[in-house]
Amino acid sequence: MLTNILQYLEATAARLPDKIAFSDGCDSLTFAELQKAAKSIGSRLAARGFRREPVMIMMDRHPNVLSAFFGVVYAGCFYVPVDTEMPELRLRTTFNSLAPRIIISDRSNYQKAARLGQAEVLLFDGMRGFPPDEKLLSQIRENQIDTDPIYIVFTSGSTGVPKGVAACHRSVIDYTESFCEALGLSEDCVFGNQTPLHFDAPLKEIMTTIKYGATTYLIPKKLFLFPVPLVEHLNEHKINTICWVVSALCTISALGALDIARPRYLKKIAFGSEVFPVKQFNIWRDALPDAEFYNLYGPTECTGMSCWYKVEGRVPEGGTIPIGRPFRNTRIMLIDENGKEAAPGEPGEIYIAGTCVTLGYYNNPGKTDEAFVQNPLNRSYREIVYKTGDIARLNERGELVFISRRDSQIKHMGHRIELGEIEAAADSHERVARSCCLYDSENKKIVMYYTGEAGQGELLAYLKDYLPRYMLPAVIKKLDSLPLTPNGKLDRQALKKLYKDSENEGTHKNLK
Repeated sequence: MLTNILQYLEATAARLPDKIAFSDGCDSLTFAELQKAAKSIGSRLAARGFRREPVMIMMDRHPNVLSAFFGVVYAGCFYVPVDTEMPELRLRTTFNSLAPRIIISDRSNYQKAARLGQAEVLLFDGMRGFPPDEKLLSQIRENQIDTDPIYIVFTSGSTGVPKGVAACHRSVIDYTESFCEALGLSEDCVFGNQTPLHFDAPLKEIMTTIKYGATTYLIPKKLFLFPVPLVEHLNEHKINTICWVVSALCTISALGALDIARPRYLKKIAFGSEVFPVKQFNIWRDALPDAEFYNLYGPTECTGMSCWYKVEGRVPEGGTIPIGRPFRNTRIMLIDENGKEAAPGEPGEIYIAGTCVTLGYYNNPGKTDEAFVQNPLNRSYREIVYKTGDIARLNERGELVFISRRDSQIKHMGHRIELGEIEAAADSHERVARSCCLYDSENKKIVMYYTGEAGQGELLAYLKDYLPRYMLPAVIKKLDSLPLTPNGKLDRQALKKLYKDSENEGTHKNLK
C-alpha cells in the first residue's frame, strides 16, 4: 500500500537507475542520481533537527530543484517552492506567512534569500554531497503518515496576501493514480514541462515520471517567446506528451508556427487553466489528427486537476469543450444559490469532495474555513469539501461544462489571479485613492481604473515592485471618480461599459 510519494522514486530508481528522469536539455539527472541527491539533502536537514516544518526553495528552473523537493520530503518536512523572479516585497510577504527556519537556495539566489528575514540559508551545492544517513532517514519514514504535508504552493489572495495551499502524501498519491489512469500514461512518456515549478501544475509530469520511470524535459522559458524554435525543441528531444496551459498552446497556433514546423512526436496533449478558443484548438487538431487531446479542470486546493475530458475530433465553431467528468475517487457537486443540488442543465457552483481535497491554507484558518466547508448536501457527519467559486452545468450527456468564475478571480496566462490582489497593491500607493480591476477575457488583458494624483507610468512602475509580470495590468486609466452603485459599492458594470465604449480600446467583449 502506498503511503508516501518517495515509494514511487525508490521503486523506479531500483528498476531504472541509469535512465534520465529530469533534464533541461543541458543538465540531466538519472533516477539513481535524483535519489542519491535527495537522500543527501534529506539527511542534511534531518541532522540539523528540522522536522515537520516548511522549507523554502529558492532555486532557478533546473533539474536540481527536483532533488531539493524530494530531499525535503525525505527529511519529513514540506517544501515551499517560490518564484525567484518575483519582486522582493512579494517574496517577503510569502516568507512572513511561512516563518520558515530554513531556505535552500542556489548560488544565483543566495543574496536575495538572505535578505528575506531570520532564516538560515543553505546552498544546494553544499547539501547534495552530504553523506546519506540511511538509519536516520529510516527512522523518519517510520514516523511519517500519509496525511503529513509534503508541499505548500502559493496562490493569489483577494486581500493582497498570497494563500499557501498545503497538500499531503495521500492527496498527491490519489491524484497521481487517477490522473495516470485517465490519460493512459506510461514509462514511454517523454514530457515537455511548460509550467513553473513553484506551482502545483508540474505534479502531472513530476509524479508520472517517478511513478513509471518516464522522462521530463524542463523547457526553457525563453522558448515560449519563439514558437518555431519551441516546436523544434520538442522534436529534438522527441517529446510525446505535454500538459500545458492554453495560452502556451495558443502561442504556437495563433502565430502560424504549425504551418512551418510540426511537433512530430506528440501523441498526448493535455490542456487546462483556461478555456481553449475553439479556433485555436482546431488548428492543433488539424495539425495532429492522430494525437489525443484532453481538457483538464481543477483547483490547487484539490491537489491539481479534478476533471478530465477526451476531445474527439474537431469542435464546431461556437461550441464549447466540456471539462468532462471527475477523476476516479473524486465527487463533483453543483450547488445552487439556495445550497441545494442544481437541477440537470442548470448552473451551480462546483464543490469538490474526495481524497484530493487538500489540508487548507497554511497559517490561515479564516480563509480555510471560508473555502473548505461542510458538504451542504450532508448534515449527518463531518465531511469537508472545497467550494471552488466556479460555475458549471451538466450538458445533455452528463458532462460538466464550465461557465464562469463566481467572483473576481480570473485565469490569465495560465495563472489563477485574484483581481482584488492587484487592487490591493495599487491602493497601497500613497497617491492612489482607489482602484478597480476588470478582465477582458476575449483579448486577455487586465484593465485597471483608478483615482488619485499618481500618474499612469508612476503607478505601473510601483506595481512592478509588488506584483509578478503576469499580474500587471495591460491597460491603466485614471478617472476623476469611480462610478458607484446606489449602496456605495464600486459599480463594476459601469466600468465595463466605459471600457467597451472606449474609442482608444475599440470593441471588447466578455469582461470578467
